[in-house]
Amino acid sequence: MSQPATSLQDQRDEIATGYFDQLQFVPYPVQEEALLSWFTCEQGVMVCAPTGTGKTLIAEAAIFEALKLGKTAYYTTPLIALTDQKFRELQTAAARWGFHPDDIGLATGNRKINPSAPVQVVVAEILLNRLLHREAFDFCDVWAVVMDEFHSFNDPERGIVWEFGLALLPPQVKTLLLSATVGNAYEFNRWLETRHGRNLKLVESFDRKVPLTYQWVGDELLDEQIELMFGSRDDARLTPALVFCFNREQCWTVAELLKGKKVVSPDQQKRLAVELERHDWSRGAGPKLRAILQRGIGVHHAGVMPRYRRIVEDLFQQRLLSVCVCTETLAAGINLPARSVLLPTLLKGPPGKMRLIEPSLAHQMFGRAGRPQFDDRGFVFALAHEDDVRIGRWQEKMKQIPEDTKDPGLLRARKELKKKMPRRREGFQYWNEPQFQQLVAAKAGNLESRGPLTWRLLAWLLEFSGDVATLRKLVAKRLFRDRAAEIADEDLTRMLGTLWRAGYIELEPPPPFPRAVPLPEPGTVPPDVEPVPAEDDADSEVLAEPAQSSLSGLTLNLGQRRRDPVPEISGRSEPATPRAAPAVAQDPASEYRPERVINNPRLELLTRLRGVHPLYGLFLMEHMAIADRNERIQAFESQLELTGSLGPAVEVPPLETLPRGPLAEQRLDPVLLQTGLATADELFGRPPEEDDDGRPGRWEERAPRVLTLAHKLQRLFQLQFPGVTDLRVRPCWVAGELLSQGGDFNQYIVCAKLQKQEGVLFRHLLRLVLLIDELALVCPAGMEHDLWKEEMGNLAFALETSCREADPFSTDQWLDEARKG
Repeated sequence: MSQPATSLQDQRDEIATGYFDQLQFVPYPVQEEALLSWFTCEQGVMVCAPTGTGKTLIAEAAIFEALKLGKTAYYTTPLIALTDQKFRELQTAAARWGFHPDDIGLATGNRKINPSAPVQVVVAEILLNRLLHREAFDFCDVWAVVMDEFHSFNDPERGIVWEFGLALLPPQVKTLLLSATVGNAYEFNRWLETRHGRNLKLVESFDRKVPLTYQWVGDELLDEQIELMFGSRDDARLTPALVFCFNREQCWTVAELLKGKKVVSPDQQKRLAVELERHDWSRGAGPKLRAILQRGIGVHHAGVMPRYRRIVEDLFQQRLLSVCVCTETLAAGINLPARSVLLPTLLKGPPGKMRLIEPSLAHQMFGRAGRPQFDDRGFVFALAHEDDVRIGRWQEKMKQIPEDTKDPGLLRARKELKKKMPRRREGFQYWNEPQFQQLVAAKAGNLESRGPLTWRLLAWLLEFSGDVATLRKLVAKRLFRDRAAEIADEDLTRMLGTLWRAGYIELEPPPPFPRAVPLPEPGTVPPDVEPVPAEDDADSEVLAEPAQSSLSGLTLNLGQRRRDPVPEISGRSEPATPRAAPAVAQDPASEYRPERVINNPRLELLTRLRGVHPLYGLFLMEHMAIADRNERIQAFESQLELTGSLGPAVEVPPLETLPRGPLAEQRLDPVLLQTGLATADELFGRPPEEDDDGRPGRWEERAPRVLTLAHKLQRLFQLQFPGVTDLRVRPCWVAGELLSQGGDFNQYIVCAKLQKQEGVLFRHLLRLVLLIDELALVCPAGMEHDLWKEEMGNLAFALETSCREADPFSTDQWLDEARKG
């Protein structure tokens, strides 16, 4: 029998007293207000306060209360690295409170630890998945959900995961939203109350316990400024410092620049030498990183192998490193406490198209300065470009020589100076002090709905409810501006029409447009398909009548234990403002509005692929039976969108090195030619021309460039799914090249000179292993499932073995725990 509300509140009052009693210091005013609000709230609290205000203390109160009441709680974060960190922190806190560390569990999609623990630290996608599957995850006993770094609501690609997770929380679950300052906190809170019936107490503060000092540095180069910050006296040092760069290559360049400067004390160096001896630095970027670390400089970004990143974090937290050069990802919450933050640039983006960084990102980085336990002030420095520094120094020298001087020596010196006058580079983008002051003074960003409805998330929602009106209400409640809500509603209709065309669902009433027609068999051109002129851009959308997918040939091994799925959010999302494609919006379909969805069992297939575009992933499976191993690897890798910053080293080899396989030769090339989706030159390159002496010349691949297998598949997909606007593929050849070298990861990255990016490649291979695991459950048409699983198992095992040899601990984290789940 449930306790009366008064009795429960008495319990909460006692728990609140116990929580305050165990604190080792007096909480800040904003912490005290938030804690008192939490222990007396009915539905929850929204805390908006600057970085460094100690919001973790507030979050721990919610977890403390749930444990004391014997209830369940969730702690959500946007990043796997941050989830790991919070998991460890909460385990330590639980032990301090008298509970067992195993009362804290973790789930990231790749890992699960203590899955039955009452407190689960999860990435936001896991929470949403569980809310959508109440039959498997009971929320009746959930006391609280903490959403840390809640400004991720604004993320253009993943924000919808946070938004729908919040919208689907049962009303009895208390919610604690934690974020840095939010520009429209009051309006956002009102939206929660009026649209979702969730009344949260708003606790807002603009004061930092450790205030920040901002300084524009226009007369010092980066290495000089770091030496000045290190100084000669311990009590006057402005280190440790974080230097934020906006690409991984620049991180290494800056670290090398600082390596020769005096930024480490003799005592630090001695202790560093002892610590560094404990680790193996022989592989990949290890030798380079060790030399940098020995000089008191750390490097931290996605290109650094996980085992090395962990060492950098540990050394910085021990205060053995004076500087950590990092990308902006570190500003998202990973705990590397620094006294100062330094920005060598204020611009971000590709050359020629760089833009001033977003104020929200700038304030996240600024907020990493100042450690409450060590500092009474934090320092933020922004540097002018080195060209402007040199120009300024030249001008100072010129000022020292009077213009009207008659002295021959001074005249000669002035003439020599004029010859050496530095100039800005033509076409280069620079930044200035007013832009820095603009960022400092900028107001916090507003929260609003940005993330689009993805195909996989839609499939989950359709399993949850086939009532289209319910889906439209969920979409209509989003925090949109202008016409975005209307466009999102049109987008929903378009997506439902696409799923109907592909045979995943049935719609009531039936759509007024026809089902898709089948693809031509090689050697024929059906009259229903109008040939379409090929485009030079392999990524261009081809708007033609879509062909019927042969998904009926795909089967799912439902005997496998279902894993906790993660919605498709890995960069393949539509633009921030959803846009309706013409496939459904044209007459007579423009007025069509389905009312009910009847799920086809094949809809289940869309929910199985976590990290890739599900429609495209299943489209590929229609063609994998005929493909050889190299073609399968190309098709799979292209879905993972490996970063283009790796350059030519990971490009798919030319035809003479990697010839066409049976899928391209027997199916794709004939169909693309017959439908007009590609020209012969795009498929085969230009034929060899004879030299003057009559000998065959080199095989030429000039414009139009020869299509990779991935781009051929993409063009065919766009013929069948013209309403799908969010697909992006990036052809690459990593796993194939690695396996051709015997699977030696270190040999591969050294030969390719990719040591500075080895962490990115390592993560890519682990993602590929997990994708192969998922695809092994879906049997291609015309193939025995046992044979398919065996071939996929062999491929996954070979890649997994390579990863384990490179970093066994991280591989275990990614793969072993995922498979146990």
